[in-house]
Amino acid sequence: MKQCSRDHQHTVRLTLNGAARSAACEPRMLLSDFLREGLGATGTHVGCEHGVCGACTVQIDGVAGRSCLTLALQVDGRRVDTVEGLCDGDGPMSDLQEAFKRHHALQCGFCTAGILMSCDDYLKRVPDPSEAQVRDMLSGHLCRCTGYTPIVAAVLETASLRRQAATTPHPGD
Repeated sequence: MKQCSRDHQHTVRLTLNGAARSAACEPRMLLSDFLREGLGATGTHVGCEHGVCGACTVQIDGVAGRSCLTLALQVDGRRVDTVEGLCDGDGPMSDLQEAFKRHHALQCGFCTAGILMSCDDYLKRVPDPSEAQVRDMLSGHLCRCTGYTPIVAAVLETASLRRQAATTPHPGD
């Protein structure tokens, strides 16, 4: 295990949303702060700072996790994806983001980035979830605005559309 001195800054190198990035930080800096302050990925929001609200959820090596419970040093050499990586810059939104828009699955938007990152990870692992499964997955997120119903509808629609696309023959096949 790499030894870190508490009195020195350490360089963290990672792949952020597909691009190699690095910045220096103190050993005790949280990933949420490192992403926002060190790398400018401000889509990651900081809510409770105790891992309860889910607003800071990112994907680390493809798995959703709380960036407020992860030290920046722990992601050295790893891949981190944030909400900014769900679409290509100014390009079109992802199918999940479009479904959130269609279903009005966000209001103030504070929790949305973390919920999108959890939902994106979840749909990769569970491509045909039931409503109860989606609600259970969302129980790790606090949203005070939507009442969750439109979020659930957006996730279920995205899953359905992805399944349809996977089974629809493409011209030339």
